[in-house]
Amino acid sequence: MDTSRTALCAVSLAVNGRHFSFDIPPWVTLLDLLRGDMELTGTKKGCDHGQCGACTVLIDGERVNSCLKLAVTLDGAEITTIEGLGTPDDMHPMQKAFVEHDAFQCGYCTPGQICSAVGLVNEGHARSREEIRELMSGNLCRCGAYTNIADAIEDVLAEETALPHREAAE
Repeated sequence: MDTSRTALCAVSLAVNGRHFSFDIPPWVTLLDLLRGDMELTGTKKGCDHGQCGACTVLIDGERVNSCLKLAVTLDGAEITTIEGLGTPDDMHPMQKAFVEHDAFQCGYCTPGQICSAVGLVNEGHARSREEIRELMSGNLCRCGAYTNIADAIEDVLAEETALPHREAAE
């Protein structure tokens, strides 16, 4: 396809705490922008139809399948990918829990699973193992590590709810 006459669209994003501006064709998905121009390959391309969850990232703190979002619709948004959650030396609590519970096998789905799990905890809707499993059902694991994934999320939820809540006046 000849793209030389395609009008480009300006988009500015904050990705993993850094600000970026791009001029891109209007059909570029967030997934393709992340993996291509930004070289953030932790976010995986699975089905490219929003059915597997491998491409899950956080957009303004909410979990979203990045293959379904056109990048131009996200001007001004804050995006967090697996690379933005933590580093090997300073892991996010969810990353630590996945390691501790061996909540991965081949690892392909793991970045999307972790981003989705972080979003799930932020949403505050999961109060039981059954709710965790239901709310994570959009993230598929072909290796079948679901039990360990649920264990990891339960641990992080337990830690989050065990934290003392400060009064507004403190």
